Amino acid sequence: MNSRQRFLETMRNETPDRAPLFAEGLRSGVFKEWKLRGFKNEKDLAKKFTYDRREEIYLDLDPHPSLEKWPTTVAELDQLRASLDADDPVRLPENWLKRVRGLQNRDYSLMLRVHEGLFLTMGVDGWDRFEELMYLLSDAPDFVKELMNLHGEFAAKSTDRILQDVTVDAIVFSEPIGGNDGPLVSPKMHEEFVLKSLRPLMDVIKQHGIETLILRTYANSRVILPGAVKYGINCLWACEVEPDAMDYLDIRREFGRDLRLIAGIDLDTLLGDKESIRREVERVVPRLLEQGGYVPLLDGRVREYIPFENYRYYRELLEEMV
Repeated sequence: MNSRQRFLETMRNETPDRAPLFAEGLRSGVFKEWKLRGFKNEKDLAKKFTYDRREEIYLDLDPHPSLEKWPTTVAELDQLRASLDADDPVRLPENWLKRVRGLQNRDYSLMLRVHEGLFLTMGVDGWDRFEELMYLLSDAPDFVKELMNLHGEFAAKSTDRILQDVTVDAIVFSEPIGGNDGPLVSPKMHEEFVLKSLRPLMDVIKQHGIETLILRTYANSRVILPGAVKYGINCLWACEVEPDAMDYLDIRREFGRDLRLIAGIDLDTLLGDKESIRREVERVVPRLLEQGGYVPLLDGRVREYIPFENYRYYRELLEEMV
């Protein structure tokens, strides 16, 4: 069974030969710390550990040309609308036609990232725009909804353009709105401003028959999960989590196997000794593997402060368990 088949069967709650083993990704400073172990790049790691290949396509969802100032009223939306042309060839991934030919008969999973969540969609790139958006959410909610709806329609057209050329194995919605105490907006606001704006996207995804819809969240996103599931999300990939709030065993008990899971192992577990690493991995992974619909993985990219010996022990544990 190849990596693509393995991922698809896992997401369908079927019985693959084993669960997928994805690479976590490594921060840029990791190999500087690990070079004494003989590792210069991730290809060196692939010779030592088992990784199922996975690729992501990122939609270019930024305004072209970029905006000098993001709109704050409905009257100012025309400039944004003009800068969101889904048919502009510049928005296609680099060397797209050549890439498409290479993707047709792939044996690995391919994901398409189609949305960046509330704050990035609204142009938050620093404190000034963040503060401005906070006031807009309170004082001009209809404007925020119109902008999000405009962007949702644009993202739907952009997604349809890609899916006409290649079939992907999963759709990824990113939502970086959480802190350790929870999201920066209420579940009701997230539904009103974000989830409802995704309806055109959901229609396109359904038309193309893509089964797996992943919500990639950060920190503590627990309270927005019911709304996301209500609108069609069927897989959670929680990153850099607040461990107690985002415990995958609790989430599986609440949502059952209808919500597939990717990750679930706290990165900071690798700061402990081998016994504590084994204890935490054994607490989470075997039970979820037995239930199915689960890809075991750390909840973030490996940092330079993670000792290689601990990473090696963790990867060997995963291979043993799957």
